[in-house]
Amino acid sequence: MTKICVLAGDGIGPEIVAQALRVLAKVGERFGRSFEIENALIGGCAIDATGGPLPQETVDKCRASDAVLLGAVGGPKWDDLDPAIRPEKGLLGIRKELVLFANLRPAKLFSELRDACYLRPDITAKGLDVMVVRELTGGIYFGEPRGEELREGKRVGWNTMIYHEDEVRRIGVVAFEAARKRGKKVCSVDKANVLDVSRVWRAVMREVAAQYPDVEFSEMYVDNAAMQLVRDPSQFDVMVTGNLFGDILSDEAAAITGSIGMLPSASLGSGGPGLYEPIHGSAPDIAGQNKANPLATILSISMMLRHSLGMAEEADAVDAAVEKTLAQDYRTGDIMQPGAIPVGCKEMADAVLANI
Repeated sequence: MTKICVLAGDGIGPEIVAQALRVLAKVGERFGRSFEIENALIGGCAIDATGGPLPQETVDKCRASDAVLLGAVGGPKWDDLDPAIRPEKGLLGIRKELVLFANLRPAKLFSELRDACYLRPDITAKGLDVMVVRELTGGIYFGEPRGEELREGKRVGWNTMIYHEDEVRRIGVVAFEAARKRGKKVCSVDKANVLDVSRVWRAVMREVAAQYPDVEFSEMYVDNAAMQLVRDPSQFDVMVTGNLFGDILSDEAAAITGSIGMLPSASLGSGGPGLYEPIHGSAPDIAGQNKANPLATILSISMMLRHSLGMAEEADAVDAAVEKTLAQDYRTGDIMQPGAIPVGCKEMADAVLANI
């Protein structure tokens, strides 16, 4: 019995997670797998129920599971809370508690959605299939010291970007191992011409690269990388970078595919359960209206099957079902095209289920 901890969260989270779990159940039926689902609170709903965004009970349930599926957190209801207890702190907190240091964000342009891409047709014709590997538990988001204060009557805020050698090395290994299963190319992104921390990053990444002679290695400054992602994304296979740069580049890579409603993600550590979630937010403006696109969450199920549960055949079946559904012209509002069949959240999942 495989145990999955489900953190549906806020906004559209419960809707998209419910549809993804239907797909997981269908996979279990077809392949003779048993999945035990345990629900827990995170984000705004956890604040409402317990006063904090990440109850200890949630942490304990996640640690006791084989994998964790997350919907989305946050919404305007909690925007005015103390920053220390806002819903997003729950997401950062669970990553820290589970030591999930590697975020894998694939940005793939499905051929059926090529017309929805923001790039020129001559660029999309070359293909877009990039994996951004982002360091998740270090860098400027977690570095100390940090804070705010008044200096001579003026407000001042500061954060510290810091990376230890071991943090760089372990994320490098994740990136090169991922590349071995893909196009065997890794581009390390930094700002070594300006930042001391990036010079350490670059030196360690070169040491890791030397251990993978079968993988082509390159380096790029982050400003150039941002431009090249738009100019010619086909040149990239795996991009590996720190927390801040990875946050920005992975969102850029996602946006140019046409819809963030299509893209999954995985957060992995050296042991224990991985965390799987769609990259989009809680979309409170459409919550409860059967309008959300569940495909990113369904594809997150595929990543869970592949990366945490060792079920590659099952993952392939989910991926193939999603592609077939798109080929049948089913579209939610975010990926709607002329002549396509408009469907809601549940109906899109219905179509995927029929194709498994």
